[in-house]
Amino acid sequence: MLSKPATMLLGLIYEKPLNAYEIIKHLNYMNVKWWFSIADSTVYSTLKTLEKKGYIIGTAEKVGNMPDRTVYCLSDTGRDKFIDTLKASILQFNYDTNIFTIAAFFLNTFVPDEQHELLKKRLEILRNYRTGIEKQVNPLWENEVSTIHAANVKRMIGLVDAEITGTKRLLTDCSDK
Repeated sequence: MLSKPATMLLGLIYEKPLNAYEIIKHLNYMNVKWWFSIADSTVYSTLKTLEKKGYIIGTAEKVGNMPDRTVYCLSDTGRDKFIDTLKASILQFNYDTNIFTIAAFFLNTFVPDEQHELLKKRLEILRNYRTGIEKQVNPLWENEVSTIHAANVKRMIGLVDAEITGTKRLLTDCSDK
């Protein structure tokens, strides 16, 4: 599975070939900095790593009197790795919700039927996860653990509930198209 920065960059390049400066502009336009910290230096180093791995192909372009710029497009290997990472990110629950948030940004990578199916499977996974956590919470257990531990487990249930609500919203929005 790709890192979060790599997934984000491959997703943007999947949509259309871009250079590093354009990628940074897109990230700023999407207000990514408010939920996922990705520095400009991370964009450049991640692009170099992705190119070394053969996931993207950089082509030098000359525009007027400006220095050459490198425009990146996905290789077939990069496209496959990106799609595999999206699917894995959708079909798991992680308390680092940025993993799913990044995948959700690129749901349009999949045709509507596949979006619907992936989100339904995610909803099932989340519900099962919630049921598993909830089994832990009972009066006997709460008397045996610290108040902080019990509160944290309840907080975890709240996070899973938020993911369920968000996934239902995405499922509804994808179905409305």
